[in-house]
Amino acid sequence: MKSWKTILAAAALALASSTAAMAARTDLVLGVVLEPPHLDPTAGAAAAIDEVVYANVFEGLTRIGSKGEVLPDLAESWTVSDDGKVYTFKLHTGVKFHDGTDFNADDVKFSLDRARAENSTNAQKGLFAAIDTVEVVDPATVKVTLKQPQGSFLYNLGWGDAVIVAPESAETNKEEPIGTGPFKFESWAKGSSIKLVKADGYWGDPVFLDKAEFRIIPDAAAAIPALLSGDVQAFPNMPLGDGLPQIQSDPRFKVVIGSTEGETILSMNNKKPPFDNLKVRRAISYALDRKAIIDGASNGFGVPIGSHFAPHNPAYVDLTGTYPHDVAKAKELLKEAGLENGFKTTLKLPPPPYARDGGQIIASELREIGIDAEIIPLEWADWLKQVFTEKDYDMSIVSHTEPNDIDIYSRKDYYFNYDNPAFDKVIEELNLTSDEAKRKELYGQAQKILADDAVVGFLFELPKIGVWDAKVEGLWDNAPIQATDLTKVKWAE
Repeated sequence: MKSWKTILAAAALALASSTAAMAARTDLVLGVVLEPPHLDPTAGAAAAIDEVVYANVFEGLTRIGSKGEVLPDLAESWTVSDDGKVYTFKLHTGVKFHDGTDFNADDVKFSLDRARAENSTNAQKGLFAAIDTVEVVDPATVKVTLKQPQGSFLYNLGWGDAVIVAPESAETNKEEPIGTGPFKFESWAKGSSIKLVKADGYWGDPVFLDKAEFRIIPDAAAAIPALLSGDVQAFPNMPLGDGLPQIQSDPRFKVVIGSTEGETILSMNNKKPPFDNLKVRRAISYALDRKAIIDGASNGFGVPIGSHFAPHNPAYVDLTGTYPHDVAKAKELLKEAGLENGFKTTLKLPPPPYARDGGQIIASELREIGIDAEIIPLEWADWLKQVFTEKDYDMSIVSHTEPNDIDIYSRKDYYFNYDNPAFDKVIEELNLTSDEAKRKELYGQAQKILADDAVVGFLFELPKIGVWDAKVEGLWDNAPIQATDLTKVKWAE
């Protein structure tokens, strides 16, 4: 007969085993299509950077929520002067960077001054152009004075480009990012994966995951087996290709179709002949069959756009009827431009499937009107260098995932090479306006000008096709910013 001690020991072991079996997992492997060029969101334009570090490793004064709303972050509150020019931020106290250094008002001043400096490498330097001065009132208070009121200022501070960094680590954040977020950087195996772990002593609400790995898986051929085998448990933005029905029919997974801020466009170099001719740009716009492009490049889930604005935005104007698919009209415009026999050009494409697949379709559609577009595939770093930075291109396809970014067309050094004083005037007025009704009217004017000028070929709003294990909770359905926010993610028990 067993002793009571033996029985108790067995019971304790059984209870421990049962508890362990019931305990929720605290690790997660996520698949991402693009490997970021580096991990500093204040020094690069690639959305793949924010996809890993935004809200996880780095935080800003404000943050943008899943519905596009502005939320407090490192700033617990703020006040705005009656003239709309002075913002006084009260900061959370007791916050530390992952290297143990304290976060305070000096870090905010350093970050904002660095972002707007003459030698700044911030890809969205224009976000900070309205700032006149940044003053440290005390360690927990910062006063930012603007040159003029800016209705979007708090929203701008929620971009990944506006996260707060420390002077001690700012120069090494590209390879070893150090922020104030709930996760800290652990390792980066180039070409393979980036690993984060829970940060000890995080100032905010505790997170559920102890560790997260972002595994680089660029195509559906590799993504689907990784998901089916359980090697990867979540793809916030999954390259499914023709595999969508298979995944949708599998009860182990949750498939979520959401929206993004990703205006997918056929960009054109507006200062390079023949794209400096409005008739040529309009001809190309008429040649585009959006439905065919959406079906082939986004599994049919993309939402058509006629200008650079997200359809879910209250200020959106539907201008998709400006250039209906009309091959005859396109040929007529090319003839009027003196290019009746068409011309040869190049189409430089970054790696995402929407660009590579969409490029094949668009090249075929352009051939119908006599334009022979040679497709040149580029890796992401090469696209950023050649197209985005050096403007060495004729046409390209990319999805602009930055939130509410129609103002990029007013930037003289931007890769579109577009210049229209009437558009610039609207953006200037928009920046000075805080009244929502007036802002909506101005947004409408801006959208109409871009459509009339056929600056680029407006294609579709990039859908967010998320796939994850059915037991994973807390991932965003929508993506107003290109981020994989892990702060609420957990496994169901």
